[in-house]
Amino acid sequence: MTTHSIAVASPVRKQFQFAIDRGGTFTDVYARCPNGKTRILKLLSEDGTDYSDAPREAIRRIIEQETGKPLSQDTPINTSNIDWIRMGTTVATNALLERKGERMVLVITKGFRDLLYIGNQSRPKIFDLKIETPDVLYEDVIEVDERIVVQQAKNQRNELETNYPVVTGITGENVKVWKSVDAQQVRIALLKCYSQGIRSAAVVLMHSYTYPEHEIAIGEIAKEIGYTQVSLSAQVMPMVRIVPRGFTCCADAYLTPSIRRYVNSFAQGFKGGVEKLNVLFMQSDGGLTPVDRFTGSRAILSGPAGGVVGYALTTYNKETNLPVIGFDMGGTSTDVSRFAGQYEHVFETTTAGITIQAPQLDINTVAAGGGSMLIFRSGLFIVGPESAGAHPGPACYRNGGPLCVTDANLVLGRLLIDHFPKIFGPDKNESLDLDASRKALEKLTTEVNEFLRTNSLPPMTVHEVAMGYIRVANESMCRPIRVLTEARGYDASKHVLACFGGAGGQHACAIAKSLGMKTIFIHRYAGILSAYGMALADVVQEVQEPCAKVYEKGNFAAIDDRIHVLAQRCVDKLMDFGFQRDMIELEPFLHLRFEGTDCALMCGNSDVPANEDSSKYGDFRAAFMGRYQREFGFTLQNRNILVDDIRVRGMAKTGLQNQVVIPKATGPPETIKVVECYFDSRFMPTKLFLLETLQCGHQVEGPAILIDPNFTVLVEPGCVATITEAGDVRIDVLTTSAQRLSTRLDAIQLSIFSHRFMCIAEQMGRVLQRTSISTNIKERLDFSCALFGPDGGLVANAPHIPVHIGAMQETIQFQIKAFAGHMKDGDVFLSNHPQAGGSHLPDLTVVTPVFLPTGTKPIFFVASRGHHADIGGITPGSMPAHSNSLLQEGARFKAFRLVENGVFQEEALIAALMEPANHPGSSAARNIRDNVSDLQAQVAANHKGIQLMLELCESYGLEIVQTYMKYIQDNAEVVVRDLCRTVGQTMKEKTGSSRLFAEDHMDDGTLIVLQVDIDVNEGSVVFDFNGTGIEVFGNCNAPRAVTYAAILYCLRCMIGHDIPLNQGCLNAVTVIIPKGTILNPSENAAVVGGNVLTSQRIVDVIFKAFEACAASQGCMNNITFGDETCGYYETVAGGAGAGPSWDGRSGIHTHMTNTRITDPEILEKRYPVILRQFSLRPKSGGKGAFNGGDGVIRELMFRKNLTLSILTERRVFQPYGLQGGEPGLPGKNVVQFKDGRAVSLGSKGSVVVNAGDCLILQTPGGGGWGDCRNRDTSKPKAEHRTFYEKGSLYDFRSAQESAPL
Repeated sequence: MTTHSIAVASPVRKQFQFAIDRGGTFTDVYARCPNGKTRILKLLSEDGTDYSDAPREAIRRIIEQETGKPLSQDTPINTSNIDWIRMGTTVATNALLERKGERMVLVITKGFRDLLYIGNQSRPKIFDLKIETPDVLYEDVIEVDERIVVQQAKNQRNELETNYPVVTGITGENVKVWKSVDAQQVRIALLKCYSQGIRSAAVVLMHSYTYPEHEIAIGEIAKEIGYTQVSLSAQVMPMVRIVPRGFTCCADAYLTPSIRRYVNSFAQGFKGGVEKLNVLFMQSDGGLTPVDRFTGSRAILSGPAGGVVGYALTTYNKETNLPVIGFDMGGTSTDVSRFAGQYEHVFETTTAGITIQAPQLDINTVAAGGGSMLIFRSGLFIVGPESAGAHPGPACYRNGGPLCVTDANLVLGRLLIDHFPKIFGPDKNESLDLDASRKALEKLTTEVNEFLRTNSLPPMTVHEVAMGYIRVANESMCRPIRVLTEARGYDASKHVLACFGGAGGQHACAIAKSLGMKTIFIHRYAGILSAYGMALADVVQEVQEPCAKVYEKGNFAAIDDRIHVLAQRCVDKLMDFGFQRDMIELEPFLHLRFEGTDCALMCGNSDVPANEDSSKYGDFRAAFMGRYQREFGFTLQNRNILVDDIRVRGMAKTGLQNQVVIPKATGPPETIKVVECYFDSRFMPTKLFLLETLQCGHQVEGPAILIDPNFTVLVEPGCVATITEAGDVRIDVLTTSAQRLSTRLDAIQLSIFSHRFMCIAEQMGRVLQRTSISTNIKERLDFSCALFGPDGGLVANAPHIPVHIGAMQETIQFQIKAFAGHMKDGDVFLSNHPQAGGSHLPDLTVVTPVFLPTGTKPIFFVASRGHHADIGGITPGSMPAHSNSLLQEGARFKAFRLVENGVFQEEALIAALMEPANHPGSSAARNIRDNVSDLQAQVAANHKGIQLMLELCESYGLEIVQTYMKYIQDNAEVVVRDLCRTVGQTMKEKTGSSRLFAEDHMDDGTLIVLQVDIDVNEGSVVFDFNGTGIEVFGNCNAPRAVTYAAILYCLRCMIGHDIPLNQGCLNAVTVIIPKGTILNPSENAAVVGGNVLTSQRIVDVIFKAFEACAASQGCMNNITFGDETCGYYETVAGGAGAGPSWDGRSGIHTHMTNTRITDPEILEKRYPVILRQFSLRPKSGGKGAFNGGDGVIRELMFRKNLTLSILTERRVFQPYGLQGGEPGLPGKNVVQFKDGRAVSLGSKGSVVVNAGDCLILQTPGGGGWGDCRNRDTSKPKAEHRTFYEKGSLYDFRSAQESAPL
């Protein structure tokens, strides 16, 4: 489509202006008419009978009604009286969610055909045995035999590095062209796909971010053939890391044609199309762009971005100078964001399983909306994450839907049928169905009361149950707000809550009370704020390119030159659109990080003027250091700052500059009527007001309901709403939500406390991540934080790293015994020893007892466990492949007083970290400074937990908090007992016995034996490991804590839904592990392999006994290489086991690990290796009615002389199949020497490799399930979810749950 000029709106409007948000359910429209009149319209986005396109229909209706001239739907609309149209659309998002984009082919470097299928190799939900990941977007793959390699000056020169052309890339790095593109081979492959009807191609080549010539050449061939969409990764988003860049490029190729088709369809309804019409689309970054530049990769958050712009420009610095939390509650989900004068962008986030590497507003979508389903399970009130969506919708939508949050609000009188659109029923002309909501709630209340009766608790009324679910829903929405603010070092209570969206106004007061916020702001257009935001937004042009320079004086000229070039590109493009230079504002950014870290921050030049020691565009170092200090609590001294990317954002102001002023009130507000609305424990008379009748200065005390045609505001008791001069609503919250409870179990409070305890553990984790210094904790997020009761029993643990689950409890209880009678306020303890609940020595646990001011006994405990990169021992990283004694694995702490009377015992700590050097062949901890800093960060995280727990005690009372700690543990016990009864009864019916048995071998022949005895009546279970092999002379011995973690992990997987993972889960479990075995070794037995290998075999044996699924790869495939100058460690994916109704996933981490793998481009930039292949291992999964997943092939070529170590399993004994399924293939570890000789390394080994040698790693496949003769070969119907969490909070949690061990 031809680029066209953008007309800038004049102050006197003589034409129509339309801002439209086409959402999944409704299309919202804000229109300015030629006479200055404002029109608001809301239509269903899909209505096959009345109109074909909602935005076009809205434009037609408004023009027809305002001009009085009939406009037929069949007649194209005359554009002469339209100034501009601005739109946000879910077209791209829906195509991504439903996988209805363009058929496309992926063109990728040879050896990487499955790279985007494998992704980062972590699974999205760690407790799902049926691992479900979204489909890849491409239909076919073409591997191109080309190769670019980044030159590494520090490497030894050898024949690998010679005889290749050397060129300078865009980043300034030298790259070597190992192999050029074979144009003929590419043309033949592309023609084959073209002949199959494919017209879209995504080209993704290694290191194209700095050397794009090969992609450009392939793109030209594709265009010559006739491909209508060709997306080149180096152009779509020129950033290092091929996996997210590849995902982004695929999304662009997959979605852009869908957008183009929609735009063309939309244009057909206008005379002459939209070539001469000023049409702008909202991008994910909050800026508008011309229709011809609107692409798939930048369209994912098109609609929600308008809402952020809307509240940012109408709330911030209007009624208060506090930063603003945006709260957009819709039918399926709730969006949470923050604005404090600048838009908060993220540059990589995951939507529907696809990682998008592009500027996006940091909008966090959580599974809590009006359509969130209400569930009662094992004594817990649960809201979501399952949602009824728009179809069928809640029960009251007259479509047979389930009970949802909207139904609860309706029954409580918070939604008024007479003031709700009549768009329901088969003819879409009926009102909400109150009877359907009431009947569904009555049924659920019966279920709740049955549970209460069996626990000797009083029954609840329908309204009490409904109110309970509203309170639980509110708490679930408070949780992301707390974490979002804490993540950046802010206090949630010191924000304004900007509420918009159709459902948010019903919950705003309760959420503000819970968060301690004093002010709520609701714009007059809150019901259509995304559309209104588009009317206010700027036209944005962004340009970005990669860089690889140090931010230092000698490079400022080069950096400034690139900023100037990029800025000029922005200006030129915006001026091409019709803007004058003085209308354009430019913002330069540098993507900066400390050398040796992965944590890059995009830093602008706002408030950091240039000086003689900075870039002429601003003091970016000061911006970076200030933000790093605020977010992480410290900075790294004497460390280079690297520039990863240079970005310039150009903004042209075209938004409305319109401030509505409404008349001042001359009398009291007019009450329409008084209704009965339920609050807390009773109905209260509640005044009803029409918002359009209220005037500036009117005050409305709660309880009250303010009605607008597009939204409802519930003013709760203790709140006062004031109408501003612009007609907006400001609510002052005068009371908090603190309350006193009895110690008797309240099922509603049980759910709320479960959220609160988990939120505290999560906030502890944020503090630890912010204040730690090492890569392992700060960036790989290899830590967990937890709360414990006064007896040391686990209450809440976040995140759920499988090998940490339940393991810390034994550590706390060991400290309680070790310091019995000697614990005092101001003490903090340190432990990592296997005999004291440790998993392996690098995992250091910091434990803090909490006392009342006058108390002598701890009232509870908080703890944090973090994986330290090195604590000494015989090898760097403290993960030796051949250790045979714990003394070789690093520093040991059983019960060490880390802080005494508030004083950090640094001298004693350093001495303990130096101690391993006393043992032959061992070294002291190799980076003691980082160890000390990280332990101080763990102490700080614990302190945060103490503060939050004491605040909770202040709100509810200590007795209540401790009581609900116990109740939550009791609840988890109930869930596990229910599981045991179900499994035991099933096995009795199947075999006549509730005794289960299984065994399996380690590769050295050591047997792991398990007998499970289930008491069906009691719901209890005994795990008996008698018969297990003795301790081994190696490091595959597993501490008891590892076995307990494996049991708890397996129980949670088999339960199949979220439960509180705490001590209660094991109250119904008895574990028998004979001393002297591989699972209960002697005090100084080596254990590092037990944590990463034996843990997987324990899981295999448990699932085999329960017949839950076939064996997965049963290994973590630990690979280490390095020398005196560098070191690298990774774990590698394999095949997942099949189950009773599913195929095992290929190329994925399973069970006790979920570690992400280093991106191939980062690996080759930073380490002396070439990744020659990373793909699936065909036919390595066991066959069956359901096949096991395939393992992977990973081939590393070494560029210098190094020491290679491997620590693996399942190289001898195959992963078993079940119910007649075949086993998966075992793995192989082969070194191919450059002279052609190949040797097998076996399961474990260490070897010196030279430049040119290769490691060929073939990981095991998963076992099959069922007889392969019963396999259904028909293609299963794809199931597409309509909701995916997204945003920085989701990405952070996902990263935590895929942390290394």
